Amino acid sequence: MTSPKKPAFVGIWTAMLTPLDAAQQIDLDAFAAHAKRLLAAGCGGVTAFGTTGEGPSFSVAERMAAVEGLIARGVPAERLIVGTSCTAVPETVALTRHATALGVHGCLVLAPFYFKGVSDQGIIDSFRQILDQSMSPELAVYLYHIPQVTGVPLSHHVIRTLFNAYPQQILGIKDSQCDQAHSLALAGAFMKDLTVYVGFEPDLPALGRLGSTGAISGLANFVPRLVHRLVSEPDGPGAVRDLQRVKDVLAMLDGFSLMPALKAVMAERDANHAWLTVRAPLVAVTSSEHAELRRRLLALALDPLKD
Repeated sequence: MTSPKKPAFVGIWTAMLTPLDAAQQIDLDAFAAHAKRLLAAGCGGVTAFGTTGEGPSFSVAERMAAVEGLIARGVPAERLIVGTSCTAVPETVALTRHATALGVHGCLVLAPFYFKGVSDQGIIDSFRQILDQSMSPELAVYLYHIPQVTGVPLSHHVIRTLFNAYPQQILGIKDSQCDQAHSLALAGAFMKDLTVYVGFEPDLPALGRLGSTGAISGLANFVPRLVHRLVSEPDGPGAVRDLQRVKDVLAMLDGFSLMPALKAVMAERDANHAWLTVRAPLVAVTSSEHAELRRRLLALALDPLKD
């Protein structure tokens, strides 16, 4: 008998930034403390080693040790999604098997992304190898579409073919193309079978009205309540204000490299400049950039109890 399909995630599962020490090693105590603070703020869960978390910049061994470290420090495995994507299929398999064996909610998986211009069949073959070689009753996967970063899009044909082959294992699609028309088209094509989540926060209300139940959000590192309301209350009494508020937060980051800027915001929020450290090839904000971000952040006057 086939076991019941695991429900897709609900709520905001923050795309966590990864705190590093001065030697650019993962600071596991800070990582776990950040995760637990987000859960306490009402996040449904947290996501480690996605794009916002600089996932591809860390080795397989580093990512495995960090996920184990989060769980050992009290982050519930079932409230974790782990980005397991690598350019090599065997490494993605190793990370996916490892995370699944630890009991995480699911794995966020890109197509292998080094080669560009590959065919739909090549992408399908890669995912089939990842899923077949990672197969277990607990395996749960979210397909991750972010072509402006990877150069490897997931077409409707790829998604439909994979879902038809693995209906129990594929729970949803994370669409981070930042194109509302594309997200709405995905929702129209797949929402009855798969939850479509968007990574671009201003699009959350539109997808929430179509049945999307949450998001993996980078802004939720420091405005989790605001992001949560956008998807849970898309037509609530404060919806217009909340949507403008999130647009203002994004405008604050305009003109900066996103992940270093997000880390600079965390450095200001926590009064801890250790947050500024990034892994190459990213470059930390300069002192002048940091000062400008500080000025913009102060002008926003974020409320930690509401935003």
